[in-house]
Amino acid sequence: MYRDSVTPQSLMLNFLGLYVFGRDTAVYSGSVIDVFGRVDVSEDAVRSTLTRMTARGLLTKHRNGRKVYFGLTPRATEVLRDGERRIWQTGALNTDWDGTWTLIGFSLPESRRSERHDLRSQLMWAGFGPVQNGLWIAPGHHDVTGMVEELGLAEHVTVFTAQHAKPTEAADLAHRAFDTAAIAARYRDFLARWGGPTPLETLPDDLARQLVLHSDWLELVRQDPHLPAELLDAEWPAIEAEQLFQSLARRYAQTATPLAEAAIESITIA
Repeated sequence: MYRDSVTPQSLMLNFLGLYVFGRDTAVYSGSVIDVFGRVDVSEDAVRSTLTRMTARGLLTKHRNGRKVYFGLTPRATEVLRDGERRIWQTGALNTDWDGTWTLIGFSLPESRRSERHDLRSQLMWAGFGPVQNGLWIAPGHHDVTGMVEELGLAEHVTVFTAQHAKPTEAADLAHRAFDTAAIAARYRDFLARWGGPTPLETLPDDLARQLVLHSDWLELVRQDPHLPAELLDAEWPAIEAEQLFQSLARRYAQTATPLAEAAIESITIA
């Protein structure tokens, strides 16, 4: 695969977001295999990913003759809608922070290690970071009711909003809860990877580059807690990286579309 840090499921979600989301269609499995072959994902990996995502309630399976097609479930649609919001609406910088933090405290015994892991993963996705053991924070107001209830942990979680007070400084909280140096480094890596005149020349075409670009960018923004601008360095690289992503995304939206139309077979579903 083109990069070990991005899983086939992450690539699949981005593919579905680009070419199935919002279309009321299901895509032929053979087409998915063809597209993923362009980014060096094997047929076995594609089939295994489609099977797992169907079992997890993210995909629906449809047959037309001897061919199998895959469409989105409502759950997958919500996941992709959230990804679309993060990519196109959230923005690289949080410029309207009012000084409020959302805090989540929890304590789960070792016997519930799996649930604890799920909660931490969901909190990271929602933009929270651990300020100390069992206490996670995120800037601004966050409604986590749905997330906590879906995990069945409402009785084990305490949620409240607050503002920091002396001697604690907001910037200190941000640096304790979030590895800002690592976040900045990931944006700089993105700029180095995609900033040349012809990025990722080893890939066969712009359909492959489009899929990799969106996968790279969503992986970046899902790891970015969207910290307030006043808590970050003046030369925060996310701004330049976002401009580069949007420029390339617009380019590939034009050049990859005819390639996708030729490669992807789909059917309309109700």
